[in-house]
Parts: sequence; C-alpha cells; structure tokens
Amino acid sequence: MTTTATEQQVQEGPAAPPFILYLVGQEYAEEMSQLALWVADLLLPVYGREVTSQQPWCPRWWEHLEAVARLHGLWLAWQEHTDPAAGASGPAVWHRDHLGPVLAELRSPSGPFAGCKAGSHRVKAAPTVEPYDTGRAVAAYDESDSYEADVR
Repeated sequence: MTTTATEQQVQEGPAAPPFILYLVGQEYAEEMSQLALWVADLLLPVYGREVTSQQPWCPRWWEHLEAVARLHGLWLAWQEHTDPAAGASGPAVWHRDHLGPVLAELRSPSGPFAGCKAGSHRVKAAPTVEPYDTGRAVAAYDESDSYEADVR
C-alpha cells in the first residue's frame, strides 16, 4: 500500500515552517513582514524593557541577520508553545526555554545590538574567514599523531 503526500502529511501532522534564513525573495519578504508585526505588536509591547547601554536594542533590528535569525526562532517557538495542543504549560516552557535566553543574547552589551542606540543603527563588521582548503586539511591530519596511533 502506498500513501500519498497528503495522507502522509495527515499522519505526520503539518510540516514545520521553514527557518527564515532558508528563504529568499518574496518568501523572505513575506516572512519578515509577519515577524516584524509580531515583534512590534506583541514582543516589544509585552517584553521590551528600557534600552540602556547594558541592555541595547536596535530600532532597525531587521538589519542584523543574527537578530532576525534569533527572533524568527523565538517566534516559531511561540507559535508552537502557545498553541492549545502544547498544553497548559506550553507558555511557561516558552518563557523559560526560549524568551529569556534569546533576549539575553540579543540585548547583551556584546550582542548584535552593541553600539546601537535609540534612533541610531550601527553596522557590525563580521569576523574575517579564510577559505577552507580541503587538501591542506587532509595533509595536516595525515601528518599529525592521530588518536589511533596514540592507542597503539
């Protein structure tokens, strides 16, 4: 017996929404629009605390890709944990496991909003990365004392 894609989806439940960093073009724009509404209409009015140098927030948070990724993950978790199927403790789990850690990272003095102030966005320089060279990595591993050689 074969199952159709629709039958499989019913059996497994709906597919999880894609993570925003996997989206491009119009799909990204639509997801960002929904995320921005959630951040502006729910997250910040309820959980946004005063902005200080020790708890920064960027007024153009959407220009910080790390913030977009973290906030999108937080929003996806909020949708899951506030669904009635999550049970009565779902929101408490969201607060404990998701909200606190994400806001702590975002609003850390060394987080993605470091240097941003009310009415002022500061672009952050990403660390430099040298190209990965597979040939050198293989040669370096072959020349090193491997675990297997140490065991003998």
